[in-house]
Amino acid sequence: MPNTSAPRSSIENRESKIENPPPSVLVTGASRGLGRGIALQLAAAGCSVAINYAGNRAAADETAALCRAAAPRPDAQRFVPIQADISSAADRRRLVAETLSALGSLDALVNNAGIAPKIRVDITEATEESFEHLIRTNLQGPYFLTQTVANHWLATRPACAIPGGFKIIYVTSTSANTASVSRGDYCISKAGLAMAAQLWALRLAAENIQVIELRPGIMATDMTAAVKGKYDRFLADGNVPQNRWGTPEDVGLAVRAVIEGRLPFSTGAVIPIDGGFTLRRL
Repeated sequence: MPNTSAPRSSIENRESKIENPPPSVLVTGASRGLGRGIALQLAAAGCSVAINYAGNRAAADETAALCRAAAPRPDAQRFVPIQADISSAADRRRLVAETLSALGSLDALVNNAGIAPKIRVDITEATEESFEHLIRTNLQGPYFLTQTVANHWLATRPACAIPGGFKIIYVTSTSANTASVSRGDYCISKAGLAMAAQLWALRLAAENIQVIELRPGIMATDMTAAVKGKYDRFLADGNVPQNRWGTPEDVGLAVRAVIEGRLPFSTGAVIPIDGGFTLRRL
């Protein structure tokens, strides 16, 4: 669980922050795992958060309660669970509408939600059903959710409550450029998502909308729990220079840095959060 007791260098302490209301951020897939770590860091930074979840309302409510406990301005900040399946166009439109209704504004989008294949199989045995399901959720969903949010900003030209303008963050994976033949559909969905981040960064840069890709490595979440032994051995063999699992807090801290405006001249940047896994070595 992310540590929110450390001294804060947060949005509410920066001169550029609009004090009332707090910045509002939509985080997809925020009920558990990386999304919860992201939501907690944003809460600690003084943001309100729309906590998107697909089906587990109890987990989303738990995330909201943890966010309230971490918030420096609990009377002003809001943490609202919103159910939506991002693979559905109708749900995506409703998600944005309900976020705006619940929080009153939207200053940033964190495209975090994603799924793994139900069964890892060699690509010679993979099914089109699994491929289509992952593409709809991991790629098509965030791509067109970004379109909906960006078009709202472009059409309404609202004021932005976070430093340096609106932010869109894509949480992808080292699988975007690291082949794994037992889950080719996942790798392809993440590679496409990485290109989506580049495309939107280029399109929106002149509109004061910054787009950043965060690329996590081996993360301790529900998604990797079933293959923990495999990755423990992978770590023991020295494949990750920092020699540990990544955590939701690691990703949350990176998102927080972007939302706080600490990378103002870096739109389109790809930031690895992988303990050095992708470093080239001899």
